[in-house]
Amino acid sequence: MPEEVLFKMERKFDRAEIADYLRQVADSLEEGGPISLKAGDQSVEMDPPGRPTFEIKAEREGPTDGPKELSIEFELEWDEADSGKEDGGGGLEIG
Repeated sequence: MPEEVLFKMERKFDRAEIADYLRQVADSLEEGGPISLKAGDQSVEMDPPGRPTFEIKAEREGPTDGPKELSIEFELEWDEADSGKEDGGGGLEIG
C-alpha cells in the first residue's frame, strides 16, 4: 500500500521543548480531542479513536564500520474507519 505523507517536520529542539510538545499530544489524547500539527505552510488535524495502536521502537542504524544513529520512535496507528474496538495485550513501562 503506498504511503501518503500528510505532514512532516524534522529539526533539532532541546529536550525541554520536545517534552513540551509530547505533553501537548498527551493532553489532547487524554481529553479525547484531535491533534493539530502546524509548521510553516503545513498543517494537519487528526482525531485518533479511543484505542489506537501505540508502537514504540528503539533503533540503532548505520554502516557496519561507521558511526551509528540512534532513535526512539513513537507512533499511533489506526484505520480511518476504526470504531475504537478493544485490543488486549500486555502492559508497558516507560521510565
